[in-house]
Amino acid sequence: MIYWAVLLAAVLLSFERLTYFCISHYPDSWRTLCERPILGVLGGPVVVLQKLFYVFKVVQIAVFFGWCSLFSSGLIPWPTGTALSTAIGVLLLVAGMILNLSVFYRLGNTGVFYGKQLGFDVPWIEGFPFSLFKHPQYIGTLASIWGFFLIMRFPHEDWLVLPVLETAYYAVGAYYEP
Repeated sequence: MIYWAVLLAAVLLSFERLTYFCISHYPDSWRTLCERPILGVLGGPVVVLQKLFYVFKVVQIAVFFGWCSLFSSGLIPWPTGTALSTAIGVLLLVAGMILNLSVFYRLGNTGVFYGKQLGFDVPWIEGFPFSLFKHPQYIGTLASIWGFFLIMRFPHEDWLVLPVLETAYYAVGAYYEP
C-alpha cells in the first residue's frame, strides 16, 4: 500500500471533521468569522457552513474516486465487488441516504448545520431517524461510505482503509459533539 496516499487521504478528510468540531465547540468564534466581509457576503453562519458542507463533500468524493483510481488498473475506476458485496453495498448506500435525507427533513438546514449551537431555536426531535440512532446522520454517512467501497474496491486489500479511517473520524466526532 502506498503510505503517502493514506496520509494524503487522512489529511484531506480530516478538514471536515475538524471544522465541525471547532464550530460546535466555539460557535461565537464562527459567528464572528462569518461577520467578516469575505464570508459575510455568503450569508450567515449556518448558510456559510452549509456551503462549506458542499465543498467538504466534493473533497470527500474526490478522495474516494482518487483512491479507487490510484489502486485500480485504469484511470477510470470500475466496480470490483462481488455480487454479494455489491448487493450489500447498494443496501448500505440506500439505507445511508435514507438516514441522511431523513435528518435533513427533520432538522432542516439550520438544525443540521449547528443552528442550536449558533443560537437558533431548533426543536428537539425524538422521531425517526433519531428514534433509532443518537447520530443518524453519522450512521447514514458511514453506511454510504462502507457501501461505496464494498461496491468499488472489495475484495482488494485496500478496500477497507478509507472506510475504517472515516469510521474513526466520525466516531471521534460523535463522541465530542456537544
